[in-house]
Amino acid sequence: MTLAIDAQNLTKRYDTATALDHISFQVRQGEIMGFLGPNGAGKTTTLRILTGLLAPTSGAVRIHGLDVETQSLEIRRQIGYLPESVALYPELRVREYLSYRAQIKAVPRAQRRARVDETLERCALGDVQRMLIGRLSKGYRQRVALADTLISRPSLLILDEPTVGLDPHQIRQTRDLIKQLGETTTILLSTHILPEVDITCQRVTIINKGTIVAVDTPENLRRGQNARQVVHLELQGNPAEIGQALAQVPGVARVQPRERQGEYTTYALEAQPGLDVREAVFRLAVERRWTLRQLTQVQTSLEDVFIHLTTQEQES
Repeated sequence: MTLAIDAQNLTKRYDTATALDHISFQVRQGEIMGFLGPNGAGKTTTLRILTGLLAPTSGAVRIHGLDVETQSLEIRRQIGYLPESVALYPELRVREYLSYRAQIKAVPRAQRRARVDETLERCALGDVQRMLIGRLSKGYRQRVALADTLISRPSLLILDEPTVGLDPHQIRQTRDLIKQLGETTTILLSTHILPEVDITCQRVTIINKGTIVAVDTPENLRRGQNARQVVHLELQGNPAEIGQALAQVPGVARVQPRERQGEYTTYALEAQPGLDVREAVFRLAVERRWTLRQLTQVQTSLEDVFIHLTTQEQES
């Protein structure tokens, strides 16, 4: 198995705070790996270390067999990195900017025009190629930033929230582009849009509080939650009282409030393996005179897995 990324025992400390605590993970060459975690989990710190922009306190990273600390320049030639916040040149036109970036990234002069044309088409920027970047919408600026990462045809793409600021249509276009790029390029994708990860990624790494809590395929992660059944219900009433009562229903392992609309709150219940708690929940609602608008058993989603893995430590 050829590895595009091999991170071993990465640790990053800031004074008394530990952002990463001896994490290890690998990304295989040619795969799309999702990199997930709540805010403050250490995702961006990890990505900056992988790209050589930040030195770890300890540990090592190899990109295509090259050491990040000692062979940084050679590695950067092979990586396309899209940070969450990108500084563009607002006074340049889109084509001018990409031509300039192609020059900076040592794209041969004879290939630059064709490479820029190809990238403009891939990122659906042809209609705005002669506009000033400063006059573009946030969504278009994000696409210009993505085009910048592709201009040198990198063998590894590291994308930190690539769909920030995009509308649903643009998100779908970006997802399709990432899947297309994944046919020839290794991709590490950090995003908060979990359905996109489920559709796009072959494997997922989940980080929480600076430690890796899971690495597997989305399908195996869903199956691996002890085969617990998940029930969604919507009730009218006091959320604290309802949550406490639901937790006492035999077979209910966990109660998670999801969304509140007016007097109604949506809950996700995790039941013990093999148990269907819907009848017991219905009887409880009748007994307490709660208004019940939804009671549905659902398949475990990647979002359910994510919430379970990143909150269980706090609950315990």
